[in-house]
Amino acid sequence: MPSPTREDGAAGSAQAEVGAAPAESRGGDGRGLVCALEMELTNRSLSSKMDCVSCDELINRNCADSPEVSVPLSALGKRVTHMEGDDLCRLIDRKFLIEDKKRLCALALGTALVGILLMIIHAEICPYVYEPGSKVSLVINCSISLSTGCLLILIIAFHYKDIRLFIIDHKEVDWRIAITSHRVLVITLELLVCVIHPVGSYWEVNLYANSSSAAPLCISSHHDKALLDMELLLSMLMFLRLYLVHRAILLHSKVLLSASYRSIGSLNNINFTFRFVLKVLMNKHPARTLLVFILLFWLTASWMLTLCERRSESLTTGQMDTALWLIAITFLTVGYGDVAPKTSCGKGVCLFTGVMGVACTAMLVAIVTEKLALNKGEKHVHFFMMDIQISKRIRHAAANVLRECWLLHRASPAKGSRDEHRRHQRCLLEAIRVFRHLRLKQRKLRDYVSEMVDLPKMQMIMCDLSANWNNSYRELEQRILFMEQKLDELTRCFQQTSELLFEVLRHRNPEIR
Repeated sequence: MPSPTREDGAAGSAQAEVGAAPAESRGGDGRGLVCALEMELTNRSLSSKMDCVSCDELINRNCADSPEVSVPLSALGKRVTHMEGDDLCRLIDRKFLIEDKKRLCALALGTALVGILLMIIHAEICPYVYEPGSKVSLVINCSISLSTGCLLILIIAFHYKDIRLFIIDHKEVDWRIAITSHRVLVITLELLVCVIHPVGSYWEVNLYANSSSAAPLCISSHHDKALLDMELLLSMLMFLRLYLVHRAILLHSKVLLSASYRSIGSLNNINFTFRFVLKVLMNKHPARTLLVFILLFWLTASWMLTLCERRSESLTTGQMDTALWLIAITFLTVGYGDVAPKTSCGKGVCLFTGVMGVACTAMLVAIVTEKLALNKGEKHVHFFMMDIQISKRIRHAAANVLRECWLLHRASPAKGSRDEHRRHQRCLLEAIRVFRHLRLKQRKLRDYVSEMVDLPKMQMIMCDLSANWNNSYRELEQRILFMEQKLDELTRCFQQTSELLFEVLRHRNPEIR
């Protein structure tokens, strides 16, 4: 649709001035406000953007001064009320807020990943920083704290936009209504999860005497073991920030952005949550989604295991290649027993890996089963051919029964030996058993095929039958009406004939009255 030109805008303004003549008699301020609002709406249609705050102010002022004045929506002469103008501003605000939420969620996820990456770098280079209070360690710790602060700000801004969106969806309700106990709990938990990061203690590093150690820990002479465990726990808990992935997938999914999905979903009372989006992804791209999840989980769990096992005196479980092998065999629930975790933290990581491995194996089995299953067309073809084959076998079995009956009749005990008679009896019983077995198999197959008839097909058949009955009823009604018309014509003809006969008889015999 082309944007209105300057001449069209002038024509629309002229029409508005003609329509606003009664308001002009009430006062000159109303006309000025109408013209200002027309210019604002024209600029919005030209640039496709509008400042809704100024729009609300203009509408409120216009409602206060001249409430009966209506303004044109475009230069085509269409007019809208002030309530429709408020709805338009609310829709534009809602669109901008959704875009802001998507942008803030993407920034928050990126900031969280940067913080996790800095934490991994800090944990890896810590054993090789020899001087306490090193500038490298200081810079990395400050960067982690800075990313954590930025992440908290982004989380607060995201929930602020969410509250504003709630206010707009519920027609400018008080913001205190949006602050429910559930929302406060969610915001508090998110802030607590995002604020977790290593506190940045600077270790006095001593290397192990054995140079073959894979990744020696930072060992402090004045910090106790509890503080070291706390640093390890805080480093591992930073991976909880990955909960932002599901929010990013939800806000950037095509399911949520599609107007068709939202319209049909609202008619069917479908909530567009991450669970629904995950089901759609697993239905459209099951292998790709599961493969990406397994790879990311494998690498993450392996690094966490190496971080836990560096505290032990074992020289194998603290290496990355050994951790990858241990996580893989634990995930697949094999457990050869050649490698085992030594620390409680490592045992916990392996336990969680085993649980996730069982869940992923169940999903993999379901996906493979679905891929190997026949569709409706293939099932119909397969069962049709099976029915034909079983019918042939039934005919052959019936023929064998008749043949054995004839042979048994010919080999009666009076005409031949009893051994032959018993042999034909056994053959007859076997033929009857085969015939009954094939009949039972055919009955089960047809019962299963009858259960495959889907409801839409039955509904279409019933609709066709109903349409045929309606057509037959209409034809019957038309025939009855046609017969009534013929009967009316015959009645009129009889009346006319009787009148003519009466006139003829009266003309011939005047005495007849």
